[in-house]
Amino acid sequence: MILHSQIIGKGDPFLILHGFLGMGDNWKSLGNSFAELGYEVHLIDQRNHGRSFHSDEFSYTKMSQDLLDYCDHYQLTACIVLGHSMGGKTAMQFAVDYPEKVEKLIVADIGPKAYPQHHQDILKALSLLDLKKLKSRGEADDVLAEYIREEGVRQFLLKNLYWKEKGVLGLRINLDVLTEKIEAVGVALPEAGKFGKPVLFIGGGESGYIEAADELLIHRHFPEAEVKTIPGAGHWVHAEKPREFFDLVQSFLK
Repeated sequence: MILHSQIIGKGDPFLILHGFLGMGDNWKSLGNSFAELGYEVHLIDQRNHGRSFHSDEFSYTKMSQDLLDYCDHYQLTACIVLGHSMGGKTAMQFAVDYPEKVEKLIVADIGPKAYPQHHQDILKALSLLDLKKLKSRGEADDVLAEYIREEGVRQFLLKNLYWKEKGVLGLRINLDVLTEKIEAVGVALPEAGKFGKPVLFIGGGESGYIEAADELLIHRHFPEAEVKTIPGAGHWVHAEKPREFFDLVQSFLK
C-alpha cells in the first residue's frame, strides 16, 4: 500500500512528514511556499494518520519502509526530506536506512534521543468522543476542552474529524493502534544509525525538545548537522513562526 499525499509544484522532490496525530494538510501553507522555490512538494500522510492506510504495525522501521515504497512508486531519488516531531524521527530513520534516497534532511523540533510518553491526556480525550452521538465539531470541541485547555491544540486535533456519511462523524487517525503503540513514538534512533550528508535541526526556543546537551548526540548520528533555534517558538515551531522557519530552510537549501 502506498501512502496518501498531496503533490504541489514542479522540480526536485521535497517530502514533508507531519507529527503525531497530524496529517500532510497541516503543512499546506509552507508546502506552497517551498513549491514556489521550484520544488515538487509531497505532503505525505503517514500510516494510521490522515487518508493513509491503517495498520496494526506501527514503528519507525515500518514508517521508513513506507517512505521507501512511496519513493519507489513515484520514482523519486535525491529527495529533500523534512519531518516534524514524529515525522522528524521517521525522516531520520529513513535517512540512515536509505541514504541514497536523501539529498538533504531537515528535522523540526525533535532529536535522535528517546522521549518519555506524554500524549496520554490527548489520547484519553479523543477516546471519549462518541462519534455516533456527536452532531458537530463544536460538540466535539466541548468534550476535548474538558481535558485540553489550549484551543490551538484542540483545533489541530479536530482536523482529524470528517463526515463519513450524512450526520455521521469519523476520525481519520487509527486511534486504537496509536494508543496501544504509543511507546513506539518516543523511541531513540538506533545507536548505529549515521547519515553523512547535510542536515538542519530547527528547534523552538520555548519547546525543550532539543536541549544544548543533545547536540553531541545529534552530531554523533549526523556529523554534517547544524542546529538552529527559533526564539519564542514552542514545539509547533513551523506553525508558530512560519516566516522564520521558512527563511532558515530556504537558507539551508541554498
